[in-house]
Amino acid sequence: MRKRLRWIFIGLALVLAVVILADTQGAFDDLPYVEVPHGSHSHYLPKDCGADLSAGNFPTRPPGPGERISCDGRIVPVAE
Repeated sequence: MRKRLRWIFIGLALVLAVVILADTQGAFDDLPYVEVPHGSHSHYLPKDCGADLSAGNFPTRPPGPGERISCDGRIVPVAE
């Protein structure tokens, strides 16, 4: 009985570790941008662009309602 409980506990710990790792990688995040820490501040990069720009070329504030981050690093209205 003790061996069975031990294996159940190990299995639950592994599942929890996988969920935590997936969460840190943004698997459960539905925002269209990703926050990249950069020293004492953060930059916000769009997820849907394969831009070759560095994080320093992107804004240091998240887009507000009705805004999005363009692939060239500007915050623009969603309609654009």
